Amino acid sequence: MSKALFAQRRDGRVAAMQFLYSWSINEPRNLAEDIRVFFENLETTEKPREHYAFGEELINGALQSIAEVDARIKQLAHNWEFDRIARIDLAILRMAIYEMLFRKDIPPIVSINEAIDLSKQFSTADSKRFINGILDRLKDQLGRDSRKAE
Repeated sequence: MSKALFAQRRDGRVAAMQFLYSWSINEPRNLAEDIRVFFENLETTEKPREHYAFGEELINGALQSIAEVDARIKQLAHNWEFDRIARIDLAILRMAIYEMLFRKDIPPIVSINEAIDLSKQFSTADSKRFINGILDRLKDQLGRDSRKAE
């Protein structure tokens, strides 16, 4: 993967995490309009809206699969009440679990590493271990090579 594409995907993941975080606090009435406005606000001359296309795919995919994704989080978060998970950690988990379950073009280990990196940047030191534990358990359940895309 080229450095430019890697940076674009990283920016998309950050944007998706930010949107999913805000969505968890205040669920929008008009999702499509809120997504449009969100990405318009991110758009610059250096990074047009197309730059964030991957992030928009992650947002739409995670929210369309939210029931299944949240059920997995509840199953995998041993000894944790779902409502007590920090909202930022929940946003990161929702995005990563969506990727691991539905984006076969992304190796699971990439989704895990990206989620851990986001947790280091946007959450607490303890969150890194919590997120890694949940995603590692999911990786073991997937039954596919964690280092290869399908």
